[in-house]
Amino acid sequence: MSVTNLDPAIAARLKRTADGLVPAVVQQHDTGEVLMLAWMDDEALHRTLTTRDATYWSRSRGEYWVKGATSGHTQSVVSVALDCDGDTLLVRVDQTGAACHTGDRTCFDAGRLL
Repeated sequence: MSVTNLDPAIAARLKRTADGLVPAVVQQHDTGEVLMLAWMDDEALHRTLTTRDATYWSRSRGEYWVKGATSGHTQSVVSVALDCDGDTLLVRVDQTGAACHTGDRTCFDAGRLL
């Protein structure tokens, strides 16, 4: 993770994990469908707010990734909101193609538990 240019007023409101991350719930802006859960640090959030291209921190690869940069399944960011506790982001997007790395529309297609 790198030095960030995130607005200090926004950064001050975030409650991060010990690794400096905040979970980001990603939702289709017009239907409310929950597409995926990803992680952002301050720099990923800054990049997302600046470019409106959903940018996340990959815990497994240890690097930033712009959703759809290699797959073409992009997320154009419509809005970003912080929850009341400051520990979760809601990223509302216009999803093009599959949101899940498995090729499914949503990462929550694996089956209901209840």
